[in-house]
Amino acid sequence: MAEDKNWIQGAIKRPGAFTKKAEEAGKTTEEYSSDVSKNPEKYDKRTVRQARLAQTLSKLRKRKKNKTEG
Repeated sequence: MAEDKNWIQGAIKRPGAFTKKAEEAGKTTEEYSSDVSKNPEKYDKRTVRQARLAQTLSKLRKRKKNKTEG
């Protein structure tokens, strides 16, 4: 079960790469991941995967934030 808790560390191969791409496009990470998800044919495979991971991590972060508030 300990391996399941650390899946995020294994999933992030290039820390900061997607954020850098978003900044170069003049968007936030959320805006850029949304754009990539809507138009995956315009981006390479790695960027599409990074966008999916960014969306997943943002959902986890929101869920964790809601648990601490309530």
